[in-house]
Amino acid sequence: MTDQTEKTETEFDLSDFTALIVEDFSFIAQILSLSLQEMGVGNVMTAENGALAQNKIQAFNSLQNDKSIDVIILDWLMPVMDGKELIKWIRAHKKDTIKFIPIVVCSGYTSEKLVFETRDLGANEVIVKPVSASEIARRIQYVINKPRPFVQSKTFFGPDRRRQNKRFEGENKRIAKPQDIKNTHEQK
Repeated sequence: MTDQTEKTETEFDLSDFTALIVEDFSFIAQILSLSLQEMGVGNVMTAENGALAQNKIQAFNSLQNDKSIDVIILDWLMPVMDGKELIKWIRAHKKDTIKFIPIVVCSGYTSEKLVFETRDLGANEVIVKPVSASEIARRIQYVINKPRPFVQSKTFFGPDRRRQNKRFEGENKRIAKPQDIKNTHEQK
């Protein structure tokens, strides 16, 4: 009998992966960039604010360009255009190559309110500064391994905000029985 150990995490070749770090403090941007490069990310770009990030996103994720940004790691509080406005712009964009980019918010001001706000704007993940390379790797792997389907409603576009697939306990009232339809119709 052979002892087989099951892999819990998938190893990825990230040499063709492109990440955009949107961070106004150059020291933090450099640390994030070096961490991503150590993980094997082939192309790491930076932008000092949301407005500069918009230009890079449009340039790299146009349909004419075969090299696109695969993930965005962005700060929440920045001058010119902050993380909130950038997420709104990305999720409302007309091009699918832009509106579906995974977004990881990386902020030192993380609170429960911020987590809910970023989730409700369409961010995929939130991490707290100071951040470790292993935490960045874990969040990127989570986005790759467990992508959540995108949902669109009148007030929201982004990854499904529910993180759990719980089994429903109780009567499923969405399934109508033939006698219920007949009874309802006859009562009118």
